[in-house]
This record gives sequence, C-alpha cells and structure tokens, in this order.
Amino acid sequence: MTIIVTGGAGFIGSNFVFHMLDTYPDYRIVCLDKLTYAGNLSTLEPVMDNPNFRFVKLDICDREGVYRLFEEEKPDMVVNFAAESHVDRSIEDPEVFLRTNILGTQVLMDACRKYGIRRYHQVSTDEVYGDLPLDRPDLFFTEETPIHTSSPYSASKASADLLVLAYYRTYGLSVTISRCSNNYGPYHFPEKLIPLMIANALNDKPLPVYGQGLNVRDWLYVEDHCKAIDLILHKGREGQVYNVGGHNEMRNIDIVKIICKALGKPESLITYVTDRKGHDMRYAIDPTKIHRELGWEPETKFADGIQKTIAWYLENRRWWETILSGEYQNYYEKMYGSRETLG
Repeated sequence: MTIIVTGGAGFIGSNFVFHMLDTYPDYRIVCLDKLTYAGNLSTLEPVMDNPNFRFVKLDICDREGVYRLFEEEKPDMVVNFAAESHVDRSIEDPEVFLRTNILGTQVLMDACRKYGIRRYHQVSTDEVYGDLPLDRPDLFFTEETPIHTSSPYSASKASADLLVLAYYRTYGLSVTISRCSNNYGPYHFPEKLIPLMIANALNDKPLPVYGQGLNVRDWLYVEDHCKAIDLILHKGREGQVYNVGGHNEMRNIDIVKIICKALGKPESLITYVTDRKGHDMRYAIDPTKIHRELGWEPETKFADGIQKTIAWYLENRRWWETILSGEYQNYYEKMYGSRETLG
C-alpha cells in the first residue's frame, strides 16, 4: 500500500505520517509538501531515514509535478492535509487560500482520476459550518448541518468539500471527507492559540487573547484525529462526510489560565486585544456517525492532553524556538538540498 500524504510537514499531517509508519510498517508513505511558512521539514527528521518514507517538495497546484509523482509512485490512496489554514492570514490575503485550498484539491483529484486510486480523503474543518450561539449548549454540528462560512479560510475549505463531493457524483471517484474540531498536541505551529501561549508564557511575554476570551472550541488531541482518519481510509463509506470531535469544549480564556498555572506564570501576562473580524463564538461537533459506523471515539480528555502538550513543548524547545527565530526555514536547503524537488 502506497499513500501520498499532502501537507505532511505541517502539524496534523506530520502526526499522521508518524502514526501510519508506526501502525503499518509495510506501507509506503510519500509526503508531498510545498514547505510554506507553516511547513517544517525538521518535524519529519525522525522518519527521513525510514526506507518506507519519501519526502517531495512540491506545490499541489503544480499539475505537471503532481502527475509526475503519481506516475512514479502509483499511489493507492491520497490524504490531503495541504491547506492554508490560518484564519487571520486568510482575512489579510484571501487569494492564496482560494488557490491552494480549492484549485490544489482539484489538481489532486484530477491526478487520482487519471492514474486510478482506491481512496481520496479530504481533511476538512468544522469551520465550514459557521458557529453556534454560546447560550445553546444543546446544539452541535452534525454532518447534516448546513454550510455557513465566516472567513475566506472556511469558505475555501467548504468550496473544496463541495468539489470533492461533486467529483464523487460526477466521475465516481472514491472519496471521503473528515471535518474535525480544533486540534492540539506536538508539533503545533506556534502562531496558533495553545503553542503561542506556551511559548509566550515561557518567555514572559504578553499572552494576547481576542475580545474577552469567551470563544468556545471543541479540542481534539491530534493523535486521536489521526486514528480517526486511519479508520475512515480503511473502513469509511465512499462519498461520506465524517465529523471528528473531541467532546472537549473549552473557552479560550480558560485554556490560557490552565497554561499559566501549569508553567507557574502570573495571569497578569494575559492581554486582551481587539477581536478578530467575524470571529465565530462556539464550535461543537457531534461525532455520533463515526462512532456508530466505525467505532471511533476520542481517547484523550483535555485535562490530560493539555498537560502532555505542555510537557512536549518544554522538552522540545529547540523545535519551536527555531520557528520563532525563522531559522527553520533554512532547514530544507541545509539538510535536504533540492534532490526531491519536482516541477
């Protein structure tokens, strides 16, 4: 079995690469990543010498390069993590999000059609559903919840989802989609809430919190998410969407306070900043379908997962400090040259 994992040098993608190589030692995993600012090749250093792993620097929008890779590897499956994913950046520069998240998805599916594929899996987000009111804790996103996007990022992901389902209906391409809640855990790029707060707290810097920090997110430990995608790939019904949630709803401000307490830092570091435009108030996923059909449920409670995550960042300061310094962007040239660049 050969699986192409796009965006595999990113946060969730790299964790998925590790999971698959550990779980299926006879599988070949080909990681395709453009190495934009959020792609960190040093993350994959532990598996670079694995004979069943290959890294290729490539933009998923590069049709010629993608087709050549498919010809070389003849993959059985494709898992698409590759995406521009930071909401604030999408508000500042929507175009790159539309290009990568929509047109890149089209290129990958065209390659799947041209060269044959057992399964194409699209990794999506609960943000395509919009948000839920804070005063209705009884409401949850299901797979039947209408799409109602709030940012250029979520609109681009929703567009990709619709395109994937259209390829299933029009061309009979075997596809699945997963929509996950907020992930956290090792190798999370330090512009996102949890790693940013850990890094800033350790450096005694201000902890910027949007608005009053009352926004609620359903937090999913990244390892649990990887196991869910694994199940969907092997046992999920084609043409189906599966919501993957953590049953761990937390207010942003409460997470920041947990991090302060764990690191022995004063809450006086917390600084409230002007809220994001169109900021969604609450996300909450109902994962009944994936539990009922595939037997999946989250294994990690937030109280445990956040302590494991904080411990990882304490033990791996070198990883995130090179990101904050910008040094990580030189890693590809220094360690890998251009021998696996296609296109």
